[in-house]
Amino acid sequence: MKAFRLDELEAERAANDGAYLQFVRERNMSVGLYALDAGELDPQQPHKQDEVYLVVSGRASITVGMETTQVGRGSVVYVPAGTAHKFHHITEDLRVMVVFSPPEG
Repeated sequence: MKAFRLDELEAERAANDGAYLQFVRERNMSVGLYALDAGELDPQQPHKQDEVYLVVSGRASITVGMETTQVGRGSVVYVPAGTAHKFHHITEDLRVMVVFSPPEG
C-alpha cells in the first residue's frame, strides 16, 4: 500500500519549486499533484496519455477540445489522449490531482 496526505504532497511540491509533483508511478498509471495560482496561465500541451483531473481545491474554468466548463473542489474531468486542454480564469489557487494512464513520460 501507498498512502499520502495532501498537505504533505503540497509541501513537497512547493519545496521543489514546481507546478507538478508526480508521487505515484506504476506500470499502468501515474498520479501527480498539479498547482496553478489564481491568475496564472496554464502552460500545458496535449499529452500522449488519457488523464483524469480531480480538483481538490480552487476554482477555474477548463477547456477540453471545444468544450468549456467551470470547475471547483470535487470536480472530475476526463481528457482523452492528444486533446488540447487548459485551465483558465483561475479565480482561486487551484490544486488538482492528475491520473495518467499509461504513466506520463
